[in-house]
Amino acid sequence: MKKDYSTVWGNCLSVIRDNVSAANYETWFTPIKPIKLENNILTIQVPSSFYYEWLEEHYIDILRKAIKWELGSEGRLEYNIIVDSGSPEAKSINLPPSNKKEVINPSIYMPIDINRGQSEDMPNPFIIPGLKKIKINSQLVESYSFENFIEGSCNRLARSAGYAVANQPGKTAFNPLFIYSNVGLGKTHLMHAIGLRVKSQFPEKTVLYVTAEQFVQQFVDSVKSGSTNDFQHFYQMIDVLLVDDIQTIAGKEKTQDIFFHIFNHLHQNGKQLVITSDKPPVDLTGFEQRLLSRFKWGLSADLQVPDYETKVAILKKRIYNDGIEFPEEVIDYMAYSINSNIRELEGALISIIAQASLNKKDITLALAKQMIDKYVKVTTREITIEYIQKVVCDNFGLTPDIINSNSRRREIVQSRQLVMYLAKKYTKLSLATIGQACGNKDHATVLHACKAVNNLIETDKLFKSQVEKIDKKLKI
Repeated sequence: MKKDYSTVWGNCLSVIRDNVSAANYETWFTPIKPIKLENNILTIQVPSSFYYEWLEEHYIDILRKAIKWELGSEGRLEYNIIVDSGSPEAKSINLPPSNKKEVINPSIYMPIDINRGQSEDMPNPFIIPGLKKIKINSQLVESYSFENFIEGSCNRLARSAGYAVANQPGKTAFNPLFIYSNVGLGKTHLMHAIGLRVKSQFPEKTVLYVTAEQFVQQFVDSVKSGSTNDFQHFYQMIDVLLVDDIQTIAGKEKTQDIFFHIFNHLHQNGKQLVITSDKPPVDLTGFEQRLLSRFKWGLSADLQVPDYETKVAILKKRIYNDGIEFPEEVIDYMAYSINSNIRELEGALISIIAQASLNKKDITLALAKQMIDKYVKVTTREITIEYIQKVVCDNFGLTPDIINSNSRRREIVQSRQLVMYLAKKYTKLSLATIGQACGNKDHATVLHACKAVNNLIETDKLFKSQVEKIDKKLKI
């Protein structure tokens, strides 16, 4: 009794389904269509050359097992590959089994034997500059790890979400994880940190970091070479896709269309997407609405300009990693003077270290001032009440929590009054706002504090010297 090709392939799929994961079965075997069965040779149609190569590379054993189970030891497999499936007139080519006798044009056909692995002479049909097809280079920077990503109030939500995603890629509600901020605030670092942790926790997962600009260029190259189908399948096999600066594809309709389909495929198959941008999804322009709506499916988290404490922690971490001794006053000055972004902060640090090393100078406050004024755009500094509290606390060995408490100890009361006095002197805040920031005190308490500090400056020389010291530090 002659077997029907659909039935044969259906029986083969039953064997395959029992030997691969549900996700891999859905990705790599559901799209295959059987088209004929002649002389114990089953012909199956696959969407692209890349698809065929992936099957031969990763599933040759299970395919061999299924074919022999159904057709016996003489069973063979032939591939029918769709070429340029995106064109109105899609064509196909056959890759016949190796026991065919007729002469085959080697520039078009490559014989495939189900009893062998992939032919070593088979050219890679889809080459992306900087990437490998099978053993993918994730393009991750090892130093951009979670250990080197300093947490602060400016980035806590994004970092926590990123850490959760890295520990359970594709299984949290944060899919996609959309991270946005201005330049130089750590988006790329956090994205690499997620990728590195996934690779560490789940070595079997395929992770890829790519900039949106690279994605666009790769897509353009695939259109020129007629391999858009391969391009799409390449990205659909990624387990964790990290796309940096998605705003780059604004206004590029065809790129957005293929990214939309890649996004859908990955999301539906439980794969993780992490996307960064310079704006939140709601503020992006030049994007299709259907794509913007998908950006909002998961979590959008922003990275803000780091506060003083976070900048100090970033500098100390970098200095510790480099094994360099830095005066505390230089670190304080840098953290206070540079308010733009982390990239500029680290650039200033490198400049100071290089200048001291090359000219065999000690790292001093004077050198830091010189380098920062010369190489870094120093923003107009506005003394904040938080910074005043920090300087006063450092001077008296206290913490902001203690100063802002209801303690009536003399040294704590005087420190709290000094913060109020300096806040009135250096900020434009109202008395009520100052009082609220100093332990929820009222404006009358702030007025009393200012009078008390003035009296102490006039009558207590030691206290006066302390105030002058703090005053000098605030004016740096």
